[in-house]
Amino acid sequence: MKKISCLGILSVLIISPAFAEYSADDFVAEVTRGLDLIGAQANVDTPDAAPGELGLDVYQTADAGYNDEIQMFIPTSMYVRAGAGMNLPFATDAAHVGDVAYDSRNSWTTQIGLGWNLSSYVRTEIDFQESTFEFSDIDNAGASYQTLGGMLYFDFARRYVQTGDITYRRRFVPFMGVGAAAGGYQFDGPGGAGGFVIAAPRATLGFNVMLNDLIGIDIMYQYQMMIGNGFGWDVRAGGVDNISNIMASFRVNF
Repeated sequence: MKKISCLGILSVLIISPAFAEYSADDFVAEVTRGLDLIGAQANVDTPDAAPGELGLDVYQTADAGYNDEIQMFIPTSMYVRAGAGMNLPFATDAAHVGDVAYDSRNSWTTQIGLGWNLSSYVRTEIDFQESTFEFSDIDNAGASYQTLGGMLYFDFARRYVQTGDITYRRRFVPFMGVGAAAGGYQFDGPGGAGGFVIAAPRATLGFNVMLNDLIGIDIMYQYQMMIGNGFGWDVRAGGVDNISNIMASFRVNF
């Protein structure tokens, strides 16, 4: 029994250096392979998420790519408009029959338009407007006009504010506009002084409130100096009359 134990111990002592030598080499090889893999991964280029193209104006939402709570607004280049307005009798010239004046009342204007953003402060627009007039102290008589016009608008604040790679949309932007329009108008009833009319200048002053990234509301005062055949019935062949409206319209950017 003693001889068997001695032989077992001797066998272990003879074999153990071989295992020790194998384990050391294997460890060194494993570490080397691991370092090589880490180096290879470190050298791989991973492109950053593209922030999107920042261009002219207004507001389209895109994920910033690295923070779910940060949104980037990519400016758009065009918009459409649709709305209506109420005539302001105290700021509108009265219609006449000879020397008798009749103030406007219950008078409305509708508007549709197409606009382009030229820069962060300037935009231009073409629009069509149709107005219907009624008058105080006179029944069964009215007037209407239709005009096609062009406007140049100036915003008093940037519609978007860029901070680094992120562009934030501004919610409230005041603006003014100036332009001209041309068309025709007609007074109902005998002796109505209708015909061709030029609205020059046409001027506006108002503000825009964005409801979301693409849709906003414009509230504005609009003044038009109407150059035409007079404003009323049996009036002079030429004349200049002033018309004022308060307008509200939806502006949809795309």
